[in-house]
Amino acid sequence: MRRRDVRFMRAFVFASALSLAFGAEVGAAPQRVASLNLCTDELLLMIAAPEQIASVTHLSQSKAESPLWRQAARFRRNDGSLLSVAPLKPDLVLTMGGGARDRVRIAETLGIPTLDLGYPGSMADIETSIRRVAKALGREPQGKRLLARIAMLKASTPQRQPDTIWLGGGGRSVGANSLASEWMALAGFRQRALPSDRVTLEQLISKPPEVLLRSDYRAGEYSGEQRWLNHPLARKAGGARVIPTDGRRWTCMGPAMIAEVERLRKVAR
Repeated sequence: MRRRDVRFMRAFVFASALSLAFGAEVGAAPQRVASLNLCTDELLLMIAAPEQIASVTHLSQSKAESPLWRQAARFRRNDGSLLSVAPLKPDLVLTMGGGARDRVRIAETLGIPTLDLGYPGSMADIETSIRRVAKALGREPQGKRLLARIAMLKASTPQRQPDTIWLGGGGRSVGANSLASEWMALAGFRQRALPSDRVTLEQLISKPPEVLLRSDYRAGEYSGEQRWLNHPLARKAGGARVIPTDGRRWTCMGPAMIAEVERLRKVAR
């Protein structure tokens, strides 16, 4: 971080400390929450009250990246850096794993409250993140409503689980024992185990699945991955039933997946 940025951050922290000291109640729910990650954007937008949201990332305001882009467009955008939200004087910053660790350490040094969530690897992780964010925001009833919807999906999981391949650009798929496969099972699909979680055009023809769950992520773009996905063999997959799915929701595989699972159940009937 450059010297002038450090001076700016120190000045910001001093001003924030005065603001909190004179204007905030101890234990009060945060009122200026900023998110620095597309996946924490999703949690914030689905749990927080609108007046609590100070900023979300530019990615969540992109129609190509987030199904919540219209909702996200109501708030200030940031570039995922702590510096980009500092002028907003957030009283809570949401981050998620990876490079966010460095931001958390800087925020802690400067006295900015943070909630750092781990990358989810299972449905249990998603449920934990929902609980943590809801508690941090003082919005536990809203968190419980999302958890209740997941519980209802689990309790009503379709018994029939046809052989399915989730298909993304370039032949990318998902693991048979992954978070993605858990969401698929709730929708009524059993993800086929594939070497390196990929499938070839030859495999789609020689051993087609019963269902091809085809991601429409960035479907209108011209790229090598999209050319592969638009190949006639990938589009028909040897007579498999092709069901499109909103690929944006599979990026984070968080609570935005609830509505997609509900939709897929209706489509698959």
